[in-house]
Amino acid sequence: MIIQIIIGVTGVTAIWLSQNPDPRIHRWACVAGILGQPFWFIAMYQAEQWGILVLCVCYTISWMRGVRNYWWRKS
Repeated sequence: MIIQIIIGVTGVTAIWLSQNPDPRIHRWACVAGILGQPFWFIAMYQAEQWGILVLCVCYTISWMRGVRNYWWRKS
C-alpha cells in the first residue's frame, strides 16, 4: 500500500510540475518522476508483471533524459 501511495504522489507531482510554465519549477518534474521509479520496479516485481518491465525501463530512461537536460547540462 505504501508503494502505491509513493507511486501516486511522485507521478502526479511529476505531471503537475511538467505543466508549469516557469522553467525553474518545470525542471523539478524529472526529479519527482525519477524518485518514483524504484517503487515502480518494486511493484512490478512483486506483482510479477514482467511486461511492465519494458515500460519501467522506458520511463526511467525518459526521466533520466530530463535530469540530464535540466540538471547536468550547462545552459
